[in-house]
Amino acid sequence: MALLAGSSLCPLAPVFAAGGAHVVEDSEVEEPGRCHVDSWVSRQGGRDGGITLSPACTSKAMPDLEFSAAVQRNWGSSRDTLVGPGFKYNFMPEAQGVGLALAGSGAWSTRDGHFDNALLVVPLTLRLHEDVRVNLNAGWSYTHGRGRKEQAFLGAQVEYAVASDVSLMAEVFGRDGDPMGSQLGVRWTPGGGDVDVDLLYGRRLDGSTPRTVTLGVTFRY
Repeated sequence: MALLAGSSLCPLAPVFAAGGAHVVEDSEVEEPGRCHVDSWVSRQGGRDGGITLSPACTSKAMPDLEFSAAVQRNWGSSRDTLVGPGFKYNFMPEAQGVGLALAGSGAWSTRDGHFDNALLVVPLTLRLHEDVRVNLNAGWSYTHGRGRKEQAFLGAQVEYAVASDVSLMAEVFGRDGDPMGSQLGVRWTPGGGDVDVDLLYGRRLDGSTPRTVTLGVTFRY
């Protein structure tokens, strides 16, 4: 999962995610002793887009803590490269019925040399059924260059496993004072193994852009 908070909460800037380019975060960390790499490319309108690479690992010595990093290259009107770290600490595993965590991240602009954005969020995961879970987020965001640099962040997501290797996702999210955004997606995990492929379609992910299409791939090892 990517653990950088995008300045616009969209896949064209690093984001929290319940795996890959999802905006809403879940409560779970990577399996202790394992790592994964999230990658995705997004397209907004005719010329704007971005590509992100984000590795994350959880050690056996600290099984509740996941560390991550992300590098993102944007092109078009928001041309820039953002880099930064992230973390997630799991207080209560989802296996108990309700998962609870604290996740944080930040990003720097290599173009302008300033601290670009940050996000601190509490993810809550509810397992409603063997095939259905709900992720709820509440937290704080900071964005350089906005009229209101500090804003509250809220998000909700539903995940539904329609088959052993296919799941659907729907999420809504937004910052205080901005229009709400939404995203729909499908995830394919071939053979239920260590690779996920995501195809996502979003509206107003940054509060204004009409639509964004994202293709993501996650490798676990």
